[in-house]
Amino acid sequence: MSWSRRFVLAAAVALAAAGLDQVSKWLMLEVVLNPPRLIELTPFLNLRLGFNTGVSFGLFRETLEAWPGLLGLFKFAAGFGLLAWATFAGHRLERIGLALMAGGAFGNALDRWRQGAVTDFLDLHWGDWHWPTFNGADIALTFGVALMLLAALPGMNRTPDQTTRGAS
Repeated sequence: MSWSRRFVLAAAVALAAAGLDQVSKWLMLEVVLNPPRLIELTPFLNLRLGFNTGVSFGLFRETLEAWPGLLGLFKFAAGFGLLAWATFAGHRLERIGLALMAGGAFGNALDRWRQGAVTDFLDLHWGDWHWPTFNGADIALTFGVALMLLAALPGMNRTPDQTTRGAS
């Protein structure tokens, strides 16, 4: 398989992840959580609208609040870097994982670019303990990292798959 075909496939996975993320955020902002409210789905999962101006888990919120475009540009650059890495990765799990991570980066970067903060709406909790609210892009990033870790486990097939042998 040529590098251009691998790029198109990786870009399609990234675009699908970013697109699903953006559609879910639009639905939450415009339909489900408009006006903002709390919707209890299960004893451990709520829909609750939030906006993150910081990095992961809201870290550095105060520092980065004045620079939303800078963090958005960084995430776009990281997404393109991950997409390039996915294009040349030798194993299918790595390519898919990297493409999912790129899609997650693009999804959150679009939020920062458009509104200066990332839209979050999934609230996982146990009793009174709440995990930081997250979104579809964060799920894509998490699954992408999980696939990368899975590909690195001992016993996983270390030989490149058929798509990279003799690539032209």
